[in-house]
Amino acid sequence: MEIARPYLLFLGDARDALAAKTGLGIVDWRRDWVVGQLRLPGCNADAKLPDMTIAEGAAAGARTLVVGVVNAGGVLPDHWVDEIVAALDAGMDVAAGLHTKLGSVPAIAEAAARNGRKLHDVRHSSERFATGKGDKRSGMRLLTVGTDCSVGKKYTALALESGMRAAGFDADFKATGQTGVFISGRGVAIDAVVADFISGAVEWISPASAPDHWDLIEGQGSLFHPSFAGVSLGLLHGAQPDAFVVCHEPTRTTMRGVNTPLPTIGDVIHMTLSLGRLTNPAIRCVGIAVNTEKLAEDAARAELDRLARTHALPATDPVRFGVEPIVAEVAKRFR
Repeated sequence: MEIARPYLLFLGDARDALAAKTGLGIVDWRRDWVVGQLRLPGCNADAKLPDMTIAEGAAAGARTLVVGVVNAGGVLPDHWVDEIVAALDAGMDVAAGLHTKLGSVPAIAEAAARNGRKLHDVRHSSERFATGKGDKRSGMRLLTVGTDCSVGKKYTALALESGMRAAGFDADFKATGQTGVFISGRGVAIDAVVADFISGAVEWISPASAPDHWDLIEGQGSLFHPSFAGVSLGLLHGAQPDAFVVCHEPTRTTMRGVNTPLPTIGDVIHMTLSLGRLTNPAIRCVGIAVNTEKLAEDAARAELDRLARTHALPATDPVRFGVEPIVAEVAKRFR
């Protein structure tokens, strides 16, 4: 899949920043790929980019309109269709990470055809995956897991890629979600894979490699989330991680989108170890990554210190304070 750059980000009428995490993630890691943002009335997300219309985006050189919004079920709302059609009529391709395929909407399919433009459904892979086998693969793997959805699993894996490379590791980020695929240019949106093939798809994402090479695999969902635990479990078994990092947002009491209470970090460590040993008996936890955005700096540092003491593991906010403590833990345990 070759997605033409630069992008114009479509943020639609996202209700909050988390709903626009695809677009915001692209800006955080690939700012130079984006010319501006398009927001509809009622949008509560802001990527801090110039606001543009379709015509202004085209004039600025945008070659692809990227739908940077996620929602429950990955649906494409009817009131977005006119803007997507306008982008195609303006000469742009369109890329989205929704479950709804762009081409399944007649008006979009017709506009793409009459303009000779491409529709990229990043969540839908043309690859045919085998079922997972669980056989030990060469190379090293780290998986980010979470107490909930949208707690920083992708950001942690990307920050670890940068931090581990700086420390002399041979390490690569492996995308398992639509935003990660936009950022890295490769990977599979694992939540769109048929359930029987999830672990096999992750084995395909992270094949056998050199003994000292690290694949840093982006986690999805949570083993405790009633909506997405099945995806998380298949991902865990296919990743066969040697190490994992628990990602957490400390101000939540219930899991995103449901009334289920948030599990503790200790719960997640215990469950990940218990279930992960099926495909890697040597699995171990190497750190805790905490999204402290909603905490003042003193409170954030106090919470990180508390978690580090409680679990005898390095705890940090990868965005705010960096990942060096976790990188040092990986070096101590595996080098």
